[in-house]
Parts: sequence; C-alpha cells; structure tokens
Amino acid sequence: MNYDKMLSAHVMGLKPSGIRKFFDIAESIPDVISLSVGEPDFKTPWAIRAQAIGVIEKGRTNYTSNAGLARLRAAVSEYVKRKTRAEYSPDSEVLITVGGSEAIDLSVRALINPGDEVIVPEPCFVCYSPIVKLAGGVPVPAVTREEERFKLTPETLKKLITPATKALFLPFPNNPTGAVLRRAELEAIAEIIEKTEIAVISDEIYSELTYGEPHVSIAQIGNMRERVIVINGFSKSFAMTGWRLGFACAPAPIIAQMTKIHQYAVMCSPTISQHAAVTALNDCEDEVRAMAEEYDARRRLVVKGFADMGLECFEPEGAFYVFPSIKSTGMDSRGFCTRLVKEKSVAVVPGNAFGDSGEGYVRVCYAYSLKHLTTALKRIEEFLKAGFR
Repeated sequence: MNYDKMLSAHVMGLKPSGIRKFFDIAESIPDVISLSVGEPDFKTPWAIRAQAIGVIEKGRTNYTSNAGLARLRAAVSEYVKRKTRAEYSPDSEVLITVGGSEAIDLSVRALINPGDEVIVPEPCFVCYSPIVKLAGGVPVPAVTREEERFKLTPETLKKLITPATKALFLPFPNNPTGAVLRRAELEAIAEIIEKTEIAVISDEIYSELTYGEPHVSIAQIGNMRERVIVINGFSKSFAMTGWRLGFACAPAPIIAQMTKIHQYAVMCSPTISQHAAVTALNDCEDEVRAMAEEYDARRRLVVKGFADMGLECFEPEGAFYVFPSIKSTGMDSRGFCTRLVKEKSVAVVPGNAFGDSGEGYVRVCYAYSLKHLTTALKRIEEFLKAGFR
C-alpha cells in the first residue's frame, strides 16, 4: 500500500506540534521535570467536580443542542458582559465548543476561502497557521519583537494588509511570550481594522490571567464587535484542560456558520462538562482569583531566576509562560532544549515551535508548583554553568 498516495498531501505537509514532541521526549526520561505543556497543576475546583458527579449520578448524559446547553450559553453571555461589557445574545451569538481549539478551527473555516490571507502575530500558539492552511488560506506572519514587548504594533499591521487580507488573529494574552495588549494599544489596532473588511479572531483563553491591569477585549473597542469572534474557554482559568470545553461569541451570521460546521463535525460539546461549566462561571470566581495570584508569585520567581542566571527574560504581563532568550549560549533553540532534557532532565519548548521568529528563545511554563519550579531553575543554572562544547 502506497500511503503517500492514499493520504492527503495537504495534511502530510503540516509539521507536527513542537510542544508535543518535547512532551513525549520528557515522558520517556525518569524523574524529568516537564515545564513544556501549558496545563495548570491545580485541581479543578471542587464545586465544579461535585456538579459533574451529580450530573452523572442523575444520568443526565444525553446530547445537548448543537449550540450547547441554554443554561450554559446564558451563563457565558453574562460572564462575558461582566468581564468585558460586550453583550452577546445567548440564543444566537454564543456557541459552546470542544475546547478553545475547536472554536479557533470553526472560526477559520467559517471565514476563509482558498487564497484568503490571515495575519498571524508570531511567536504564537502552534495551531493558528496550520488551521489556516487546512482551510486553504495563506497565513501571513506578523513578527513581534522583544524590544517592543512582543506586542503587535500598528506599523507592523499596516505593512501586512493587502486586498487579500481576510482576517487577523489577535492572540493576547499571548502564548508563548506572555505579552498583553492594553486598551490604548487595542484602540490603535482597531483604528486600522475599522477602515477595512477584515475580521478579527480574538483568542482570549488567558483573559483571567493578566498581571497589573484587568483584561480588555477588542470586542469592546469602538465598533469592533461587529467583526470580532471572541474565543475563550475553561481549560486555563478554571483548571479544566481535560474537560474539553470552550466557547465563541460573535455576531449571529458568523455563529450560524460556525454552528453548522460544529453540527456536522462533533454534534455537541461534552454534556457533563457543560453542566459543570455553569457552576464554574457562576460560583468559582474566588478560586480563579486565588489561582491567578499564585501564578503571579510563580511568575516573579521564574523571571528573577533567569535574570540571576544572566539570561535576558521579558517579564510577562499575562498567561503563565516566560520566554527567555538563550542567544547568549550560542546554541539554537532546539539544540538547547534537547541537551537540557537529556543532561538535566528538564523539559522546555524550543521557541521556534511558535514560529521562526521564536528562534533564540525557549518557552517555560510556570503552571507548576514552586517546588518543581525551584528545582528546575537550579538544574537549568547548573546546565548553563557547565558551559557548551
């Protein structure tokens, strides 16, 4: 059997996730400390788990409507309004998805025709460009730089807009850099976009994890709501990664097309998770705040740790990652990470897994205990002191 002919050339041409590659390597090494996957080390708050247990005991495990439980869509609508003041009808402008990742995929497929260009700020989460390619679109990297605090600038954006530009990803707070766009910066982006027909896919999965100032959504800026798809979910803020639940909010004509794809692809999101998510949104704000405060303490520890080692490290303003520069070591990102995991049993992710502009950096996730982080920092320091030959 010639599988090269059988399989899609389109799919075979995609690169596997660089994050998962190093996660798999880490799993094969005894006593490894893996700081490679963006997964909270907190347990899902008990109220959420208790609700799920009750749902199972009562046998409430049937399909829901394609768009999601009406109660959950209403809770999402109220949550988004409370957090951002952007209003969405739970009946026609909210869709419950299988994690934020499905919401990203649905957004792209609902918007993109073959040949359409999508501007993708990089470094960024690994799925954006592959999903654009799978939809027949053309990802256009918008390189962000450390000296600009890894923010998308109006000057960069203007240079990349062409007659073929259909959409812009806005992935802030950012994975892997921890960069955040504040209100004034979003207003400058909005001023450019409002003069075009460009849609915005605003991935706000880390919206609860900003340090210093609350999150601002571009959907609440000017007239942007009419062209923005807001994507969020429960994995990061509520420590619900395995529950696979996210949501999208957008104008009704967009949500209608996204729901159509969702209907044929997955039918509905996990029923038990949906019931539990109502409790998450309505009753767990204190737990979310406590987790965010703990991440902030870890953030300060890790940034100081890398500074003490002599590695330049941008201080993240959101999410739970740091993105230190390893250029001073003379090693490339992949070589650095490969040697670190093999010689010191610490797994981090090469920066170029998040786009070519990430070369010379590594992503370190600090969603782990202070004990694990302290031990990992010590091992990394020993690795640096050993020199490179």
